[in-house]
Amino acid sequence: QVQLVESGGGLVQAGDSLRLSCAASGRTFSRYNMAWFRQAPGKEREFVAGIHWTGTNTNYADSVKGRFTISRDTAKNTVYLQMNTLKPEDTAVYYCAASPTRFSSNAGSYDYWGQGTQVTVSS
Repeated sequence: QVQLVESGGGLVQAGDSLRLSCAASGRTFSRYNMAWFRQAPGKEREFVAGIHWTGTNTNYADSVKGRFTISRDTAKNTVYLQMNTLKPEDTAVYYCAASPTRFSSNAGSYDYWGQGTQVTVSS
């Protein structure tokens, strides 16, 4: 069992940066593939970024490539999402997700989810 708690969201202006954190409980966190998803009002949840449990492989949605960076600190049981050059279209609730078996951009592949953190980008 893994519990995930996101933090770091807030209200920023276009062009600003934010760093989201996802703190995980559980002794086997280091073996979990992790990902960030987001959901804007009236839209489906979408993949943002993922990182393999080894930390050697990452993938990103085209909309955030070059602006967002996912990383993990196994010693701190934490995954981060560094978001730079934020745009109003990045406004959404951001969710952290974990999977012990799959490294995927498909939300259905993830077994554990956090409660989400709101990111609002004003123009």
